[in-house]
Amino acid sequence: MSVGVSQPPRSLSVVVPSRNTRQLTLACLAALAAAAAARPELATLEVVLVDDAGEDGTAETVAARHPEVRLVRLERQGGFTHAANRGLAAAAGSVLLLLNSDTEVKGDGSGLAALLLRFATEPRLGIAGAALRYPDGTPQWSGGGAPTAAWLFALASGLPELLARMPLYRRLRPASGTRAAEVAWVTGAAMAIRRAVWNEVGPLDETFHFYAQDLDLCLRAREAGWTVAVVPELEVIHHHGATIRGEGGREKAPDGSSTGSYTGGRTGRGAGRRGGGRGAVHPELLWTDLLRWAHKQGGEPLVPAAERDHYRAESAAYGRAVAAVAAMRAERAARP
Repeated sequence: MSVGVSQPPRSLSVVVPSRNTRQLTLACLAALAAAAAARPELATLEVVLVDDAGEDGTAETVAARHPEVRLVRLERQGGFTHAANRGLAAAAGSVLLLLNSDTEVKGDGSGLAALLLRFATEPRLGIAGAALRYPDGTPQWSGGGAPTAAWLFALASGLPELLARMPLYRRLRPASGTRAAEVAWVTGAAMAIRRAVWNEVGPLDETFHFYAQDLDLCLRAREAGWTVAVVPELEVIHHHGATIRGEGGREKAPDGSSTGSYTGGRTGRGAGRRGGGRGAVHPELLWTDLLRWAHKQGGEPLVPAAERDHYRAESAAYGRAVAAVAAMRAERAARP
């Protein structure tokens, strides 16, 4: 009879869902390994990689190069939200950090240590987000206030992207997440959840096939009396949209409000618990997404030849997502 060796309790578990993003995932794991090696308080860091029925050898490569990483392999693709839930349920930490595979934690681990300190010293802090940045250092939206109908319309229409191209716009409206502040939501690209919150209000709602599952979880946590905040000391590089389009891509949208799935573009967002119940899809989102897709279709001749393949792939993703949202609305309308 063998006697098992008990493991010390883990204070932080990092969950990384991945599907066919091998190089991005390896970079993400390398950054976590470097952080853990640099900080004694991260010596028990647990990393859980959920391979969502990938076909590019990510799981095999990670097993060979990072044997310390716990692998959860799904036989059938379930999508980002399902993979995230599986990993979060399997993790052992008292703080659960959901991290996109197209992210890299910056620095020597001091940001992760600061995150743990915030949870230790603020007993009602339920969910915390990182300060997200593009690879060139430009800040991304990392959190914000409670969504309104106007906010949802603007987000779906693409208006923030156009405004962000205007001179001085970012000085007038800097991206959220550069300073410590209580917010209504943080993006799931790097979202830390207290274990007690996960047990009380989790898991992520898997009816959100594209976006807004992070927004929904944050709103539920706040309704239960927990606070949500950005921890600016935790800086994370986010190759925005690369998990959707494939490795090497980047979509520099200024809002950065929610995590992505493995298909679809920056469209098809649910409206959370606002106006119609959790998982409802506002009609204005569908119409603005249709307009955005039409704009993509008509703008192709103006795109430089070198960028045309990427542009076509992005346009096709919008089309798929719009069709999916329309199907969801039809399904909900047909329910008694």
